[in-house]
Amino acid sequence: MRILHVVGARPNFMKAAPVLRALAGRGVEQFLVHTGQHYDAAMSAVFFDELDLPRPDVDLEVGSGSHAWQTAEVMKRIEPVILERRADALLVYGDVNSTVAAAMVACKLGVPVAHVEAGLRSFDRTMPEEINRAITDQISDLLLTHSPEAADNLAREGVDASRVHLVGNVMIDTLVRLLPRARAGHVLETRGLRTDGAVSPFVLATIHRPSNVDEPDRLTRVMRALAEVGKACEVVFPLHPRTRSRLADFDVDVEEGRVHLVDPLGYLDFLCLEDAAAAVITDSGGIQEETTYLGVPCFTVRPNTERPITISQGTNRLVGDNLEQLAALVRECLTPTRAAVHPPPLWDGRAAERIAEVAIVRYG
Repeated sequence: MRILHVVGARPNFMKAAPVLRALAGRGVEQFLVHTGQHYDAAMSAVFFDELDLPRPDVDLEVGSGSHAWQTAEVMKRIEPVILERRADALLVYGDVNSTVAAAMVACKLGVPVAHVEAGLRSFDRTMPEEINRAITDQISDLLLTHSPEAADNLAREGVDASRVHLVGNVMIDTLVRLLPRARAGHVLETRGLRTDGAVSPFVLATIHRPSNVDEPDRLTRVMRALAEVGKACEVVFPLHPRTRSRLADFDVDVEEGRVHLVDPLGYLDFLCLEDAAAAVITDSGGIQEETTYLGVPCFTVRPNTERPITISQGTNRLVGDNLEQLAALVRECLTPTRAAVHPPPLWDGRAAERIAEVAIVRYG
């Protein structure tokens, strides 16, 4: 049995790492392809080290570009790799351009595709990721879901139930394994957030989606909202390269004060901050899931989410266009107590084992 894994951006790395380990433990021959969609050290290389990911067998070195250009480049460069490796199946993760590009090529070459994190829907076709999800699911042979509503979405789209398997949230596998190591780190002291064992209340922010950063007025409103939050507590804001570029392009007035703009963080440092934060402000899908598991209040700067279980069973709340409410919402979280939260079913650190079992039955 030979499996070809394709990753391209940092969310993929957290999902692929435990699956690679689980299949290796069963003696499966595996190959790892990195498309290079995220290519700098802060967004890519450091994650391979921290997640104990094997070095890629192939790096396509695609780099950045428009959605169409990036998708086309991945398709062109991955085709000879798939032909050469002759895998029994291709595993793709999440919803980035690399995911849909690799899936389309494999499908046309007759190689079965297994999609990890299938069935998520925001029902917002203005999101490029939504297009990637829908296309990947339609052409995948095996759809591995992390929550019950994903199967409902796939059923509405006419996907045969025999192709769908509820396996749980593999990103939580990585969180569970590395949380003790993250908590033992020193980023809180380095950032001046913990002294004499006590953590000062702070908010962690991540904003990078085009809907929030690609329009000057919207990005200005986001930064003003964070500045208001900063009047109540420190805000740590690791800047995605896209966000940093837009702030410069639009010459947005950044009232830093207690809003600390920092370079992208590695997985362990980010997880440590996420776990210790009074609240998280984000537009990231994966962070909505991680905060749900950790029980950290999360305010999502979007009008919708493809992860509704983080709202119904977690700590997530959609902010949408109500940016001016952020500061008041955060103030409600600045207390030392945190309500107990029970993670959704199968978000238990063993999703990769279930994925490996399903894959072996299907392709072994």
